[in-house]
Amino acid sequence: MGDQEHEQPEHGRQAETPARRQRRFSSLRRTGAAPRRPGRLTGVRRVGVALAVLVVTLAGVLLGTLAGGQVGTDIGPFRAKLSLSPAVDGGTTVKIPPLGALLLNSHDGPTQLTVELGALDQSRVEALLDDPASLNRATQSAVDEVHEGVLRLGLRTLGATVLATVLLALLVFRNTRRAAWAGTLALLITAGSLGTAATTIRPQAIEEPTYEGLLVNAPAIVGDVRKIANDYTRYAEQLQRLIGNVTQLYTTVSALPVYEQEPGTTRVLHISDMHLNPTAWQLIRTVVEQFGIDVVIDTGDITDWGSEPEASYVGSISLLRKPYVYIRGNHDSGRTSAAVARQPNAIVLDNATTTVAGLTIAGIGDPRFTPDKSTSPAAGGPIPPTADELTATGEKLAATIRSAPTPVNIALVHDPVIATPLSGTTPLVLAGHIHRRQIDQLPEVPGQQPTTLMVQGSTGGAGLRGLEGEEPTPLTMTVLYFDQEKQLQAYDTITVGGTGQAQVNLERTVINPPPTPLTTPTPTPTTPTPTPTR
Repeated sequence: MGDQEHEQPEHGRQAETPARRQRRFSSLRRTGAAPRRPGRLTGVRRVGVALAVLVVTLAGVLLGTLAGGQVGTDIGPFRAKLSLSPAVDGGTTVKIPPLGALLLNSHDGPTQLTVELGALDQSRVEALLDDPASLNRATQSAVDEVHEGVLRLGLRTLGATVLATVLLALLVFRNTRRAAWAGTLALLITAGSLGTAATTIRPQAIEEPTYEGLLVNAPAIVGDVRKIANDYTRYAEQLQRLIGNVTQLYTTVSALPVYEQEPGTTRVLHISDMHLNPTAWQLIRTVVEQFGIDVVIDTGDITDWGSEPEASYVGSISLLRKPYVYIRGNHDSGRTSAAVARQPNAIVLDNATTTVAGLTIAGIGDPRFTPDKSTSPAAGGPIPPTADELTATGEKLAATIRSAPTPVNIALVHDPVIATPLSGTTPLVLAGHIHRRQIDQLPEVPGQQPTTLMVQGSTGGAGLRGLEGEEPTPLTMTVLYFDQEKQLQAYDTITVGGTGQAQVNLERTVINPPPTPLTTPTPTPTTPTPTPTR
């Protein structure tokens, strides 16, 4: 009986039918299983799992860095964005839209830091202006703000990479143990990269930047960087006085008794050569509001290089909410003109006329595009137009003015040389280009009306070029007053001291009407009285 029971299992295994055996192997094939053979390919399998964990970890670190490796922070009055990205050589990129970027060899390692300066915080700027001592405190605290922002950025990146890696590992492996290994490895990789950057940091790298974008040309434009830094230091120290004096300028305008504006007076603000100076817009907006400006006229060089990134600078035109008549300068490209034309209140003239606020205005763009020395013949660039060719541009505009259906009140050119052929075609020509204000009478043409040429200085203080000389270039603009017959009756010249200076001047000039010619009576013929003879 016992022998029968002992042999039963063996008898059962031997009794397995071919049909049952076929079903068992079919089940193994469906589940992907294979007969287990102890010790076979165990080492290869472990290496494969380790490589898979490493690949998933690197992917998680990359995704976590791109998704979470960025923070916003305040640096002085600026709102800045700090971000980290994988890189071979490390370093720091400081982006300054729309001018370009500075590349700093600040550290080693596979991590690159990007600092992008955004818009100014208006409330913080006003707070700085209200307390002059806070300007120095803001400069000193900027370093601490950068350190704090970088620290928060590092911690945020560390957390983001570990979280992204764990989630990715769970999705791929569906195994908590492997996900934990991947998360730990991500922590070590990220911490090691950040630690390498921290231990190899070179603070002196900021003294030797590499320029990118528009800033490539900055050294050639501004000259000695130390001198420019000193000028900007002086500017910060006297900024409070500058704002105070500008305020006094606008509040005292109403007390000027020289010129009484008549009803129906049209006020025109003439600006020119802003050269990307952002402070010019605030001054323009203030003048537009305080003087009740009806039309703004810009005679060119609103940008410096005519590039696509500079197009954002012209966006402030729409904030003026007044008609803005513009002609292209030699620093403005076709893209610049197109960007201006996209503003809802802008009118771009190029050998054309328009009527705004009752004034008929004609204008033509500068035929040149010479933003830097690379466009000169010596540098292999195109040959710029000669004086004769500039004169030919003026003759084209003169023909347009003569054929206009209504008399032209104002003509616009960028370079004063272009204005010469316009003598007698219009009473007033506005120009810019030379960065200094001057008023001349064009040579009179017999039988034609006299023409006045008013050349504006630089409303942007010549941009960075304004710091080249011993004295910075002032910011200038002019308010023109036209009567109901659209004749110029008076003008105010406004001058704001350049960088590092705080004086503000306003001078009003009233144009005396030409004297009325006296009518000479026609002599009546008389019979000569004979001379008595003796």
